[in-house]
Parts: sequence; C-alpha cells; structure tokens
Amino acid sequence: MIRSAIGNSFRSRIRTLFTVVAIFIGAFTLTLTTGTGTGMNRYIDTTLAAVGTTDVLTVSRVDTAEDSAPEPFESGRASTGDEVLTADDLKTLARIDGVLSVQPVLPVQTDWFRYDDGEAYRGRLGTFIAGMQLDLAAGRQLDPDSPSYQVVIPESFVDPLGIGSVRQALGSTITIAVTDPTGEQRTVDARVVGVSQRGIVGGTRVTPNAALEQALFDLQTEGYSAEAKERYLSATVRFDAASTPAQVAALKASVEDEGFYARTVEDQIGSFRAVIDTIVFVLNGFAVIALLSAALGIVNTLLMSVQERTREIGLMKAMGMPGRTVFGLFSLEALFIGFLGSLFGVGTGIVVGEYISAKLSAGLLSRLPGLTLVDFDYVSVAAVVLVVMAVAFLAGTIPALRAARKDPIESLRYE
Repeated sequence: MIRSAIGNSFRSRIRTLFTVVAIFIGAFTLTLTTGTGTGMNRYIDTTLAAVGTTDVLTVSRVDTAEDSAPEPFESGRASTGDEVLTADDLKTLARIDGVLSVQPVLPVQTDWFRYDDGEAYRGRLGTFIAGMQLDLAAGRQLDPDSPSYQVVIPESFVDPLGIGSVRQALGSTITIAVTDPTGEQRTVDARVVGVSQRGIVGGTRVTPNAALEQALFDLQTEGYSAEAKERYLSATVRFDAASTPAQVAALKASVEDEGFYARTVEDQIGSFRAVIDTIVFVLNGFAVIALLSAALGIVNTLLMSVQERTREIGLMKAMGMPGRTVFGLFSLEALFIGFLGSLFGVGTGIVVGEYISAKLSAGLLSRLPGLTLVDFDYVSVAAVVLVVMAVAFLAGTIPALRAARKDPIESLRYE
C-alpha cells in the first residue's frame, strides 16, 4: 500500500508539486517561528540562571520594581533612610511557614577596580546566590564555599582595565577598593575565575564569591557595632524548589503580610517571556493559515485523483478490495504529500534559521552575546513534521472517504 500510494502521488507530477510547495511554505514558516520561540526562551532561561535560582525570593523593605509608583505616607512606617532589614527582620522571615533559609544581601559599596598598576575604574558589585549560574563568556562559576577571594568580571571590563583579552583575564588578579568608616581606602586582591557576558539583565556587574563579599563588607564596616552591621538592603529567602505556583504565591503573601516586599526571579524577568510567547503565538498563527491553505490544496489534489481513478477504484473493489483499504490507500497518499512538504520545509527552515542567527549575532544582536535568535531542538522539529503530516492526513480523509464509499458497479460504468 505504501509503494502504491507513493507511485500514485506522482501520477500527476505538476499538481502534486504545487501541493507540496504549499505545504512547504507552511512547514517552513512554522519551523522558523518555532525556532525563534525556542531560541528566545533558551536565552531567557540562561538569563534566569544568571539572575538567580528559581527557588528564592528577593525580600526588601521597599518595592524594588522599576515601575513602582510612589506610595502615600503612613505614620509610623519607616522613612526612606531607614528602609533596611535588621537582624530581627531576618528572624521574622525565617519563622514564616515555607521558608527554608534566609541570607542577607551585604550592602557593599566599592570605590574602584584596578588590574595590575593600571588605571582605576568605577563599577558596581553584584551579589552571588548559591545555585546561581552566571552567563559566562569564559572561565568557570564561582565557588560559594571557597575561602579564597574569587570574582567574575563583566566582558566589558576586560579592555578598559587593560587585561588584554577574555582568556588572559582568567587567573589574573584585580584589586578592589572600599572606604572604611574613617574615610581611608582599603583594598583587597581577588582572583578572576570567569568573565560574564551581557544579557537582557545582568552581566554588567563584578560578582564576588561569599568570602570576598564578606571581606569587603567587614572592611567597610570596621569599627561598627554589631547592631550597625546588621542592616541590610535586602535578603534572599530560599523555599522548596518543588513548590507549586500557588504555594509560591501563598509564601509571597505571607512575607508581604509581615510588611516586606517579595519578588521571585520570574517576577523580575517574566514579562520578557510573556512578550516573546505572544509574538511567537501570532507568528505561528500565520504559519497555521499557510498550512490550512495547503490542506485545501491536498483536498483538491486527491479529489481530482479520485475522480480520475474512478474506474480503477471500481475495479479494485470489484476484485474484493474492502473500503477500508481504499480509504487507507488515499490517506497514505495524503500523508506522503504532507511528509514531502514538511521534510523540505523543515530542512530549509533550519538552514535559513541558522544563517539568519549567524548574521544577526554578528551584527544587530552583537550586544547580546549568547543569544541564538532562531534555535532548534529535536522535539520541536519533530513536532512540526508531525503537525504538518496530521494536517495532511485530516485533509485527505474527505477524498479518501469518498473513494471508499464508491459503488463498484457505478464506478466501472464511469466514463
């Protein structure tokens, strides 16, 4: 049956060719839109890992959202200068049901960074959370448990600091300066273990490991009382990674009931994913329209084939071929046409997508290293082929049913 279906598909080569081309257009478009969604979501996943792990809340006394509006003044509420977390606040957070651990974010203010005896440059210090995966251009991740001072510098720091190249930066030593309470500048040397690349968020700050961050904080607060040292801008609250969205929402509500603001990593970057998913959904809509047009082409092609082979169908049924076999024969023709169109469409889509990604990565998107605009995986590619073949099969059922129901006597009389 398969051999007969393939042979029958090429009886009218021109008609089959145009039908395959119509399916090719739909499969090609669907491959590119699916690849775009895969590429962008992979980039967002990488960025999420660089921002922090997915089982943490960032808790503060103030709303850190960039679009937060001013709030009415409430008597008794902390003033702007006092909106910090204290040791008592950390204990309050730790007592909330669902909280596994609380880690304060040390408010370290750096003066400058310098390599060797070169020029000093200002920059910001980031915070490293255990489990965090920085988006690296080279090197390795920070070791949060190492007692040695480690740092990951942004790729944009390499040239200004005079290091030379990204590879030369690995293993080099940079000096970090902070000002102590007496106004004296104090410095700490740290070893560069990695170089981070810029993403939609992150990748622009120098990130220390826990030992280095604590050393800089101690220098900056040397001589302070224990109470004065225990004042933090924010804290990282870790919860069970297996928590459902409803449980995370309940935990956030509990934290906010205590007078804090809480944000997950998804809250910080989820809007990017929503926009991208919407765009991909709209683009997929255009691809589906093209596939529906191709489906009409399949219906037309096979209906014409049924009409032309009426006497042949009558002869096959008169010789004992059951209707289900006739139905299967024409359905296999539709599947074969769909397979041809999807094979060429997906193959061309992958080649064109990789070419577009390479060109954009070297040009328009060069400021977003690590972004592959159109990316593919085996699952999505196979899904496109299966979807196209399913559409082709459904389109072929109408002419296949018509052929299966033909009366053999009437078919033999057909002129």
